[in-house]
Amino acid sequence: MTKSNLKIRLAEAKDAGDLHRLISELANFEKAPHEVTNTVDEIVQDGFGKNSIFTCYVAELNHQIVGMALVYDKYSTWKGRCLFLEDIIVQLEHRNKGIGKKLMLACIALAKEKQSKRMEWQVLNWNQDAIQFYLSLGAIVDGTWINCKFTHNQLQQFNFDLPTQ
Repeated sequence: MTKSNLKIRLAEAKDAGDLHRLISELANFEKAPHEVTNTVDEIVQDGFGKNSIFTCYVAELNHQIVGMALVYDKYSTWKGRCLFLEDIIVQLEHRNKGIGKKLMLACIALAKEKQSKRMEWQVLNWNQDAIQFYLSLGAIVDGTWINCKFTHNQLQQFNFDLPTQ
């Protein structure tokens, strides 16, 4: 791989199929392929539609998308504006070539441009390669927080009157 055949760029709507493919590859790697319910159409709408809610960078190697990093704004009551890295994905056969680092640096540049107070993300506790990668960049790996969530199905089970505005 040379610098000339690797390009990091903002994703476009036409890339949604490749983004979905990479997301599915990540789900397989994490042994949870059944968890992906997002569709190509939803990616187009949510990332490239009128009210886009995320920014995505892609890594193109020889005109093929081999990696991506998806970020969005979040707000911390303590810190203010933050950038959240939802996923950084590099195809297995293209790992350890500096592609993930270039994607991460693109996200860091965006966080700086937006004057974010911090950039944060999650990593599975068994993904030692990813943890070592983040540590090599100087990231703080904080094991004190516990993740909580409601699934889509759980949310649908709630029956109550919403407060009026």
